[in-house]
Amino acid sequence: MRRVLLDSRYTLVGFPTTIIGFVLMIAGFAAGVGTAVVWIGVPLLAGTLMVARGFADAERGWLSRVLDRPPVRPRYKQPPPGAGRFRRLVNPLTSGQSWLDLLHGLLNLPFAIISFVLTVVFWTLPLAGLTWPVYGLFTMRIPGSVELPELLGLGDSYLVNSTFYFGIGLIFLLLMPLTIRASALIRAVLGRGLLTGVAELQERIDDLAQGRAAAVSAEANALRKLERDIHDGPQQRLVSLAMELSRAQRQMAKDPDGAQATLTSAISATRETLDELRALSRGIAPPILSDRGLAPALAALAGRCTVPVDLDVQTVERYQAAVENAIYFVCAETLTNVAKHSRATVCTIQLTRIGDVLMLTIGDDGVGGAHVAKGHGLAGLADRLRAVDGELTVRSPDGGPTLIVAEVPCG
Repeated sequence: MRRVLLDSRYTLVGFPTTIIGFVLMIAGFAAGVGTAVVWIGVPLLAGTLMVARGFADAERGWLSRVLDRPPVRPRYKQPPPGAGRFRRLVNPLTSGQSWLDLLHGLLNLPFAIISFVLTVVFWTLPLAGLTWPVYGLFTMRIPGSVELPELLGLGDSYLVNSTFYFGIGLIFLLLMPLTIRASALIRAVLGRGLLTGVAELQERIDDLAQGRAAAVSAEANALRKLERDIHDGPQQRLVSLAMELSRAQRQMAKDPDGAQATLTSAISATRETLDELRALSRGIAPPILSDRGLAPALAALAGRCTVPVDLDVQTVERYQAAVENAIYFVCAETLTNVAKHSRATVCTIQLTRIGDVLMLTIGDDGVGGAHVAKGHGLAGLADRLRAVDGELTVRSPDGGPTLIVAEVPCG
């Protein structure tokens, strides 16, 4: 019923508004074009476009409710800095969206008429039909009154008339929600195409640009972290290994036993270096993820975590590599933060698919305080998710608990 009332308000109130806008815009446009040769029409056209913008803004507000979408307002072209009075006056003429607003105001009238008529008909017929048994007692007594059932040869009794009209009213009452919704969409589709289509495209372009910037930032941070890890780990061990081998070489002739001990130490250092390199390689492209998928990869992460992990994977499908990598690295980084900073005693991981969205939920009973501010590890995770049109949500009040949700489109 709420939807029917919202759609009815849109079509009924929008009809007189559309007529007023059409009259103002067609008059202003005709006067402006007709007098443009003597320059009087230029400010008239600019004023008409501003009127069209006002009506368009009102239509956009209605569209957000009818279509259940957030309100979108396009970015109108602004006059250049330091522009003169005349340049600011005619600035609406240079904005393509202003002309789309005017075009909508001129084309919207027939759609508004159709929507208005359908709405009035499908409100009037159910009310008139369902209440006919009440007022029909009086209309049947009007001299010369002939009811529709009598013309159709069904009879002229009160019972026949009441049944006929009540049935008609009931049928139109059942059809009313669908018809009124369709009548509202007749107008709304035109309005969305002309009034918000460009704005939605601009927002999508901005989102893609931000996603690309986030991807570049995430990769740059990952490379810096990898370089730092190699410098602080394997590189230092390799330098130490080279020194150990040089010392063993010098000891070979003078102290064979000492050289043997040095070589044993060097072999142990080599194994440790290989272990560190394997760990780094798993961070770059874990083989278990590419070979077996998310479920085994997340299980491996949970097994290596120093905090007990309760893992619940409800989907075993394979997804695009970018999606799996994003989910894996979010889980890996989050578990690292849990082990280092949370002081948690238990951690829960749940991976589910809801429609076309893959959702990773990670919670712990630690001290909380996690956030996605710049300079923190979670900020890099948010950038990595934005690169695949994903979203990271963090709820971590001081004192805990912490809940991190990563959502990634996977359709």
